[in-house]
Amino acid sequence: MSTDWMPRRRSDQLNMAKNWVEILKSSDTWGIPYDAVTELVTLTAAAEDTLLHTNSQHRGPLATSQNDVAFAALIPRMRDMKDRYFKKPPLTDPDFISLGLRLRDTIRTSHIDVHEIVEFELIVRNIREIIVNFWVKGSSNRAKPKGYDGAVIVWDVLDSPPARPDDLNRHTLASRTPYSLHFDETERGKTVYVALCWQNARGNIGQWSEIQSAVIP
Repeated sequence: MSTDWMPRRRSDQLNMAKNWVEILKSSDTWGIPYDAVTELVTLTAAAEDTLLHTNSQHRGPLATSQNDVAFAALIPRMRDMKDRYFKKPPLTDPDFISLGLRLRDTIRTSHIDVHEIVEFELIVRNIREIIVNFWVKGSSNRAKPKGYDGAVIVWDVLDSPPARPDDLNRHTLASRTPYSLHFDETERGKTVYVALCWQNARGNIGQWSEIQSAVIP
């Protein structure tokens, strides 16, 4: 698995940037300067606009070139913002998860205190959407363990089954069940692989579930 935290697909890069924008709109989040947040907002909007054009009937060499320019401006700024401002502390493990960043040290040791395992099912409901319905293995209800942040979901659209959950590069923290995964039009008919584990309030994670798969509708 690549150690780079930046998603490979432009649509995923844009979704990460938009998520950062929503989080950083909070007043004085982690002391990040207003100008830095404003620049991220502007670059994200430009990238979103050009990506829409490349995926529409207006796509062509000009739209592709404009999209290349927009992302060439956005991605370095995202990397610079992460290097400058996303530090621990002041950020906590849940903060990193909310930003869509995988924690550096997720190796389970004998000191971990997350004993529950996730059971889940994948439900095909609408086009470009798969529902992840999860619960504590062996439990009769769907509540997350008391005091836990929720379930870490990792997934990826791959040509062949992954060997382990670490091979799945998209990830998020779901605080409640069910959770919806959304996909691009170009991913319809392909197979997505999904695994989950619980995360407690201290940011510790438990054992990964079995990997499940579904065809994207």
